Amino acid sequence: MVDHYDRSVVASLPEQLAELEAAASVCVRCPLSEGRTQVVFGVGRPDADLLFVGEGPGREEDLAGEPFVGRSGKLLDRLMAEEIGIDRSQCYIANVVKCRPPDNRDPRPEEIASCRPYLDRQIALLQPSVIITLGNFATRLLLETGDGIKKLRGHVYPYGSAQLVPTYHPAAALRSGAPVVAEMRADFVRAKRLLPGAVGR
Repeated sequence: MVDHYDRSVVASLPEQLAELEAAASVCVRCPLSEGRTQVVFGVGRPDADLLFVGEGPGREEDLAGEPFVGRSGKLLDRLMAEEIGIDRSQCYIANVVKCRPPDNRDPRPEEIASCRPYLDRQIALLQPSVIITLGNFATRLLLETGDGIKKLRGHVYPYGSAQLVPTYHPAAALRSGAPVVAEMRADFVRAKRLLPGAVGR
């Protein structure tokens, strides 16, 4: 029997991701599909060592079809460049839910559960070395905990063969200001030290 998650079997990694994205693009598993402009599947380099996982698309992401393109995305890009030394073409960015919740409300448990197989498959295909979870929803989902981000950040957790570094969502940092941005910077540096080839771990 063929292992469906094996990068080397049958289809290339980009082809397998494209197949998964095509399936997600017509998904109607939950009511979020009714209000979307388009599915926001993910963006970046399929063989990247670093994966960011956010919460879900907002209005601008829903229109653009790409995660983190608004104000939160600009902060994410800046911290990525300044603290890790990369841009979004050198990592992969995905979300817990692929469709925009109405009025940017929090995704509901049943919506998260409906979309979870897409994220799980993305992670299985991408096989990142390091995962940075952005905010409560991504962190709680992947770590299977009810603890909040304030308690969880500042540490590194095993996640399969990867290492997971939780940090705040950029939107929370924009609301809260410099102290939270500073903590995000520290978390990004922590993640950088875990990447293959990192100096001064």
